[in-house]
Amino acid sequence: MRSQLTALWIALAALAALAAGVAVGYRYRMDVAEKKIGRTEQYAKSLLDDAQRRAEEKKKETILAAKEEVLRLRTELDRETRERRSEVQRAERRATQREEAYEKKLDNLDKREEALNNKTAEIQRAEDQALALLGKQQGELERIAGMTQDEAQQFLISRIQKEAYHDAAVMVRDIESKAREEAEKKARNIISLSIQKCAADHVAETTVSVVTLPNDDMKGRIIGREGRNIRALETATGVDLIIDDTPEAVIVSAFDPVRREIARIALEKLILDGRIHPARIEEMVEKAKKEVENQIREAGEQAVFETALHSIHHELVRLLGRMRYRTSYGQNVLKHSIEVSHLAGMMAAELGADITLAKRAGLLHDIGKAVDHEVEGTHVTLGGDLARKYKESPEVVHCILAHHNDVEPTTIEAVLVQAADAISAARPGARRESLENYIKRLEKLEEISNSFSGVEKCFAIQSGREVRIMVKPEDVNDAGTLVLAREIAKRIEKEMEYPGQIKVNVIRETRSVDYAK
Repeated sequence: MRSQLTALWIALAALAALAAGVAVGYRYRMDVAEKKIGRTEQYAKSLLDDAQRRAEEKKKETILAAKEEVLRLRTELDRETRERRSEVQRAERRATQREEAYEKKLDNLDKREEALNNKTAEIQRAEDQALALLGKQQGELERIAGMTQDEAQQFLISRIQKEAYHDAAVMVRDIESKAREEAEKKARNIISLSIQKCAADHVAETTVSVVTLPNDDMKGRIIGREGRNIRALETATGVDLIIDDTPEAVIVSAFDPVRREIARIALEKLILDGRIHPARIEEMVEKAKKEVENQIREAGEQAVFETALHSIHHELVRLLGRMRYRTSYGQNVLKHSIEVSHLAGMMAAELGADITLAKRAGLLHDIGKAVDHEVEGTHVTLGGDLARKYKESPEVVHCILAHHNDVEPTTIEAVLVQAADAISAARPGARRESLENYIKRLEKLEEISNSFSGVEKCFAIQSGREVRIMVKPEDVNDAGTLVLAREIAKRIEKEMEYPGQIKVNVIRETRSVDYAK
């Protein structure tokens, strides 16, 4: 029992010792932790103090920098204020000076205005006196002359007009008679020699071509099933085929003579071949185009050869060949151009001018007609553009532009080309017109002639190349007939288009009739 108690006491002592050791260890740890917490708080406090100190320093620096910036801005503001104040002061001084100058000017203007008003009043008084004096003089003159001022003015104007009209007519007659005497003989000789040396055949062409058929059954084959053959041919050539009741004939109609010729050749080839269908039509049209192109080239080369001209651009030669199929008032344009070239060359030789230039310009003067179906513009403008494009000389270009007076001719060769063109076109039988245009031209001639005062009757004769005018002898005197002829000619030139020239013949005749009874 005693041993058990002893063991118990020992156990209790061990427990007490253990508890005491635990308590001591816990106390030690607590002391250590409290020391660490104390050191941490002290460190945090030192950091806080340091941060507050730095913040204060930063705040002081910022405040100082702000004060310095404010001071700088205030300094600049003061400087700008001073500058602006000085500018305002200068502007005020200038405004004051200008105001003073304006006041001086106003004072001067007032003085001048007053002086001007005084002078105006003096002038008005003098004018009133002059008008009064003039009225008295006019009244006295009217009393002496026996007519009013308006009557005297009208009488004087009428007399001056009659004298000027008579003097102008006499002067025109004298100038024309002298010029005619000097130029008529020489011009007649030159033109007659040139025409004698140059003779050209002209063939009148129309806008249709007739293709002969072997029989009327061929018309149905040309038309084809449901018209496919005729449509294919018209589409490929750009012409109109007219198939009517005309026996054994088909009419090819087109405004472009080249397309018409291609269609005619192609249709003749198809008729000879006998196989007529769309594919064959296209093949024959292509062959016809090549054939016409060859004919165009050969015609151009032949024209150049006939006129003995060289170094003409090949494109101009081709365009010359195209004019073989172009007509003007029924006159073949290529034949006309060759004739103009020969005539201009002959006249240039007679006058000692440049023969080659005259012939070259004469051959190319209507070159614009080769393309005027395809390009907008007059044949004169187009011809000048083509000549420039293919490096013709400025003299040739000028002759082309001047041959219808689109520009004023400045060289003798240009005048010769004009004259040769008029001679070739005005030659009897060279050109023809449709009946409708012919009648309209004659009516227009008579209408223009009848529109002038003093005309009694007028007649368009010689196919419209002359208009003969009978005047009233009591209204138009001998001198007035010259002026009337000139005015009618100018009116015709201004309002009408015609080939060649028109002669205006004014006739004044006085007849006295009496009867023996």
